[in-house]
Amino acid sequence: MTLAQSRIEDSYPTRVVGEAQLLERRDPTVWGAEGDGPFDAAALASHEAKGYTILEGLLSPAEVQGYWQELVRLSSDSQLKTDERVITEKQAGEVRSIFEVHKISELINELTRDPRILDRARQILGSEVYVHQSRVNYMPGYKGSGFYWHSDFETWHAEDGMPKPRAVSCSIALTDNYPFNGGLMVMPGSQRTFVQCVGATPDDHYKASLKEQEIGVPREDDITRLAAECGIDQFTGPAGSALFFDSNIMHGSGNNITPYPRSNIFLVFNSVENTLEEPFAAGKARPGFIGSREFTPLSR
Repeated sequence: MTLAQSRIEDSYPTRVVGEAQLLERRDPTVWGAEGDGPFDAAALASHEAKGYTILEGLLSPAEVQGYWQELVRLSSDSQLKTDERVITEKQAGEVRSIFEVHKISELINELTRDPRILDRARQILGSEVYVHQSRVNYMPGYKGSGFYWHSDFETWHAEDGMPKPRAVSCSIALTDNYPFNGGLMVMPGSQRTFVQCVGATPDDHYKASLKEQEIGVPREDDITRLAAECGIDQFTGPAGSALFFDSNIMHGSGNNITPYPRSNIFLVFNSVENTLEEPFAAGKARPGFIGSREFTPLSR
């Protein structure tokens, strides 16, 4: 049996030639039920409708301070400077992201197993989960560049081989998120629409896209249409707040030209029933530090 015969049907084709289309999502946003975790029925219904949930005060001020010190330590570690997992700003050269951070930092590894986070990820996805991706993001004052509108699942599907949007991300703010310092914007309800992107995936595309993505981004007309239908919300709140958001929700952030930095821990949980295959629209899979192929379920 060939790979083409054995692999799952591609329900979300992308990186197409010609005209991109908006496809109706075939899968739920919430796979679990009220009895599966800490979210009550109303919270789950809200997450199913909007595609995201904000929890203020997930981390205490003392915990925030501890993780902030860990981010400072990591960004100052001279041994990490040449590590491929460290991504720098395209213009300023400062650290932008550190990937696979749960394997670099024991403190953040413990955070992936924290029941306040892990139990919610399991509940949303209705199964055991593993870490598909982890990173810390730094957006310094004045120089921090944003992320253009995109769906994470489009990239994870095309370049990592994730079959379905049965993954959820948790972004934990370690600094106050204001409306004016590059906070993440989301289009509530947009997770119900898969936006195809145009153009073939270049070889080793990740090397450029982690600094500034140009392939795998939607057309402006499609962004305009989604914004008109869904509107735009923003993740704001004090340090220690957390945003759980669906893998297919349309989101992005602007540049930070204020004096106030914005940093966060970003954890992606994928269902063990949705493990990666060969990429759906790329010649080869991205490295494991971006899309993990270690599918062992997380335990506390």
